[in-house]
Amino acid sequence: MSKPIKLITEEVKIIMPQRVLPFKLEMTQDKITPHAGLAVFGEFVHAMNIPGVINTELPKPGSPRGYAPAKFIEPLLLMLHGGGRSLEDLRKIRMDVGLCQILKIDTMPSSDATGSWLRRMGEGKGLGGMQKVNSTILRRALNRNDRSKYTLDIDASQIVAEKYDAHFTYKGERGYMPMVGHLAENGLVIGDEFREGNEAPASRNLEFIKHCCAQMPKSKKIVSLRADSATYQAEVFNWCERKGITFAIGGQLDNATKKAINLIDEDEWEEYGGKKIAETIHCMEKTKKSFRLIILRRPIQQTIIETEQVEEAVRYTVIATNREESASEVAKWYNKRGDTSENRIKDLKIGFGMERMPCGTFEANSVFFRIGVMAYNLFVLFKIMALPSSLRKCQIQTVRWLLYQTAGKIVKHAGALYLKVSNEMLGVLGEIRAKNYEVLVM
Repeated sequence: MSKPIKLITEEVKIIMPQRVLPFKLEMTQDKITPHAGLAVFGEFVHAMNIPGVINTELPKPGSPRGYAPAKFIEPLLLMLHGGGRSLEDLRKIRMDVGLCQILKIDTMPSSDATGSWLRRMGEGKGLGGMQKVNSTILRRALNRNDRSKYTLDIDASQIVAEKYDAHFTYKGERGYMPMVGHLAENGLVIGDEFREGNEAPASRNLEFIKHCCAQMPKSKKIVSLRADSATYQAEVFNWCERKGITFAIGGQLDNATKKAINLIDEDEWEEYGGKKIAETIHCMEKTKKSFRLIILRRPIQQTIIETEQVEEAVRYTVIATNREESASEVAKWYNKRGDTSENRIKDLKIGFGMERMPCGTFEANSVFFRIGVMAYNLFVLFKIMALPSSLRKCQIQTVRWLLYQTAGKIVKHAGALYLKVSNEMLGVLGEIRAKNYEVLVM
């Protein structure tokens, strides 16, 4: 008689992964965009008819099947506004099918194709075409306000780039040294010139100033100039005097300047914000008219780690000017360029990714930098013309956090396209869209 078979069953335990919070992940077929706020910026670009201007001014594709210039630039503008730092980041725009549907971006070049297009534009007429596009944007913007007189701030800024053809700058790093000119009153970049790294910041400054002045519409003009000591040049002073432009330009402590400072009596120095201030009349060998020299003097505080004694106990800062205000008022006005020029260049470079050039050639990077300038100028106009007052003084990083990075759901119902957002953002986006329509009908 056979023995009964004993069945032994083992309890099978399914170990579920542990989670910090009790929620599950699932895929959805709904069209979701993490950049609903970026859609209203894209609408603003279309309200300004920027794609039409781009396609008019830039070289056409070589074949009927090629992409129009706006097909390359519009995604770049969206990427730079969204926080992208390289051409590979264009993939985020391509993958955002909801955003592309809202903005009617049906086709989009790849990152590699965009890089090749930048090189072709750099080797051809793309840089000049981009200049015409930016000039059109500036003209439209400046003609929409009553101000007629502006202050120009110019400055050069280093971009570090480990590129094969990049030259060493005066700071000892390989890269580029673009020159940028801002309008102090509204922040718009009125002129830009992408330069080789080994080109001195003092090179061709008068030509650049003339170029900036030429960008102004007929009813607008530049009446004041501020710049650092790289623009301390007789030809600049003479030209400003002929054109009736007042200036405040950082001076250089050459032997002639030091001699003029030494002739100032001690009782002529006045208190100025913890420093001393005085002025004298000065001229250069080739200046046709003398100018005021504003001198700031402050003591040098030697740190405890410095073992060598400094040669002089004071440090001088010099400002050359033909303005008529008091010395202290001229100094205050000159120092404003820290906000109106230097910080705005930082916003252009860091906020819009211009601290990193994507291409291996100088010409292609020149075109990319000018596209970055366009993105920056459109942001300035977007704030002025469309954004709520609470966002108009914000930098691009803040606008990204508060507006651009808004989640939205795209729904098509009864032939209409809907962008669904939170109740909190509905009013904000609705207000911006109303302003976009006002831009369109102007």
